Amino acid sequence: GYRRAVPSPRPQRIVEERAIRVLLDAGVVVICAGGGGIPVTEKTDGRLQGIEAVIDKDYSAALLAVALGASTLLLLTDVEAVMSGWGTEEACPIRDATPEKLRSLEFEAGTMGPKVEAACYFVETTGGVAGIGALTDAVSIAEGRAGTLVQTGRN
Repeated sequence: GYRRAVPSPRPQRIVEERAIRVLLDAGVVVICAGGGGIPVTEKTDGRLQGIEAVIDKDYSAALLAVALGASTLLLLTDVEAVMSGWGTEEACPIRDATPEKLRSLEFEAGTMGPKVEAACYFVETTGGVAGIGALTDAVSIAEGRAGTLVQTGRN
């Protein structure tokens, strides 16, 4: 088999934001933006047209969290935390960081890099807290006891 490369643009907005907000306000648990959502462009007549792309799912989550006024964003994955020195003998988890600290480090573009950038965007835009870590640690990350917590130096 083969794989075809397609663009992976950052989303500009969540088309269904209003519908998501209405459902949330009604007490419905909404599962949305899975896999980043369906990429579309808006034509000059206002209609949406699908495009060949894969939308960044982490940035989609951050964009939606900002739009909905969330105070916390969890980006859950299969590793315990953002790691300094990933793949080396000196690798160690980063437990607390500011966006500035994380941006001074290097992360792989296809793995942790998008999560770190999405977390930084969310924190800088809202002043809230973003957590990055293992899905199995979701509750502990939300409580500040696991994963990497990203927040401004003002918190």
